[in-house]
Amino acid sequence: MQDRDVWIEDSTVDGHQDRFSHIGKSSEDARTIDNVTELLDSLRAIGAVGGPEKSLDEAVAWHFGDPFGEQRAAATSAVMIDRSHRGVITLTGPERLSWLNTISSQLVTDLSDGRSAENLSLDGNGRVEDHFLLTDLDGTTWIDTEGFRAEALAGFLTKMVFWAQVEVAARPDMAVLTLIGPETRTGAIAQLLEIPSTATVYDAGVLPGGGFWRVMPAVGEHAAVETIDLIVPVDQLTTWWSSLTAVGVRPSGTWTYEALRVAALRPRLGADTDERTIPHEVNWIGSASEFGAVHLNKGCYRGQETVARVHNLGKPPRQMLLLHLDGSADTRPVTGDPVIAGGRTVGRIGTVVEHYEYGPIALALIKRGVPADTALEAGGTSAAIDPASVPADDRVQAGRAAIERLRGK
Repeated sequence: MQDRDVWIEDSTVDGHQDRFSHIGKSSEDARTIDNVTELLDSLRAIGAVGGPEKSLDEAVAWHFGDPFGEQRAAATSAVMIDRSHRGVITLTGPERLSWLNTISSQLVTDLSDGRSAENLSLDGNGRVEDHFLLTDLDGTTWIDTEGFRAEALAGFLTKMVFWAQVEVAARPDMAVLTLIGPETRTGAIAQLLEIPSTATVYDAGVLPGGGFWRVMPAVGEHAAVETIDLIVPVDQLTTWWSSLTAVGVRPSGTWTYEALRVAALRPRLGADTDERTIPHEVNWIGSASEFGAVHLNKGCYRGQETVARVHNLGKPPRQMLLLHLDGSADTRPVTGDPVIAGGRTVGRIGTVVEHYEYGPIALALIKRGVPADTALEAGGTSAAIDPASVPADDRVQAGRAAIERLRGK
C-alpha cells in the first residue's frame, strides 16, 4: 500500500510560475499550525495515513487504512474528511461584494445572505491565478482556497482595496471539514448540523457553536454524491470530529475526496491547472446557479478580454478530460507528466488517483481535436480517453455567427 500511495498524486510540478511555488509548504500566517497538527496526530492514532510527501494533501489524512472501503462508504452512507489545510480569508465592510465583483470573474453583487459561489482571479491574459469559494453570511464574506495560495490571495485582495470600504483578514483560526455521502442530510447528522431539509447547493447557515455549513455541488460519477463543507473554529476541530463520528460518520481521507472529485470532472487548482490554464479549459465557465466560476454577463475584470474572445469567437486550445489508465502497469503517471500520442505531446496529466470502481483514473488537459479513441501514454502507462468526458463541440459562438451574417452566409 505504501508504494501505491506514491503513485496516487504528486502535485509538485516543474515549470509552474511563482504562484504555484508554495505547494507542499505551510505558512504560519495562513494556518494555526498547532491545532491542525494536533488533529492529524490524533487521527494517526486511529489509523490515519498522511498524504503523499510534497503533495497538495501532505498535511492531512490521506486514508485510514481502507481507501476503497472509505470511497464506497462515501457513495453509500457518510464520511468525513479533514481539509484543514485550506486557507480561510474574510471580507467585511459595506462595499465588500461590489468591490469583489470588480476584481474577480463571478457576478457577486447580488449574492444574498446565506448563499455561496465559486470565483476566479485571472491574470491580464485571462489565465487562472486563483480559484476560491465564497460564502456571504451575517455581514461577512468568507473565502476559502488551496492552502498554498491562501497567503498570496489575501495579499492580492489587500492590495486591491484602495479606498473601498472593505477589510481583508486571514483567518488561521478557521478550518474546513468536508462531509460526503447520501446520509449527510438525514437523521442524526442533519440534526447535529442543523441543516434544513430545504437547503440546496450553495446554501449556507450558521453552525451551533460557531462557524457555518455550506452545501456544495455533488461529486462522484454523474455528480450524484452529496457534499457539505463545514468551516469551523480550529480549536473545535477535534470536537467536531468526535461529535460527527459519534453519530455514524466514518473517518476518511482526502484520497476519497480526490477520487470522487476526479470522477465528477471537477478540477483542482495547482493539480489540474498549470501556468497557461484559462477557465474554458477546465469547466469553470458559468454563473453560480450553473456551478461555474466565471459569469459571462458582468462588468469588466482583469482577464475578461480573453474569456470573451474565447467564448464568442474561438475555442479553448485544450480541454480537461477523464483518462482511464492501464491498471496492470507497475507505475503511474504523476501530475505534470506529458501525455503522448504517436510520439508527440498532446497534453498534461493533472490529478491521478485510484478509484474504488474504475481503478486508476486521471484528469488531463488534452489538445482540442485529439480524437477520443486516440491511444495515449503518460508516465510509461497506457491511457484511454473516457468518451463521456469529451465536451460537445457544436456550439456556434455569437461572434462567429455575427461575422458570418456580415459576410452574407
